[in-house]
Amino acid sequence: MSATVLYTPQVLALATSLARFPWDESLPLHGSARSRSCGSTVTLGLATDSAGRIERIGLKSSACAIGQAAAAIFAAAAPGRDGRDLADAERAISAWLAGEGPLPDWPGLEAIAAARDYPGRHGAILLAWQAARDLLFTG
Repeated sequence: MSATVLYTPQVLALATSLARFPWDESLPLHGSARSRSCGSTVTLGLATDSAGRIERIGLKSSACAIGQAAAAIFAAAAPGRDGRDLADAERAISAWLAGEGPLPDWPGLEAIAAARDYPGRHGAILLAWQAARDLLFTG
């Protein structure tokens, strides 16, 4: 596959859509995750309701377009989900990236499906799920 297939207009539009989730210091939970494979980082701020479900999200990303698109995909569908939902999704996405399962049922992931063929991008794809899961389980 060529890079032009990986960085589609849809992926680039998703990457720029992170502006919909600006960083907010007032969010009560802050955490980050870093990919060992590429050095990409995502810093996440969250607010949750009394049941631990995500209500608000703020993001900062230093990642490739695939990592940024994945973070935007995460942020768009994370509200209403809790730590267990995120851990389950992270496991399913990890399995899919490893070729051990179907594309997980997380809205928007099909936009970055081509990245499965690029192992160097896998770590960046998982960052938002990892940061949120860690925050909600260890807050």
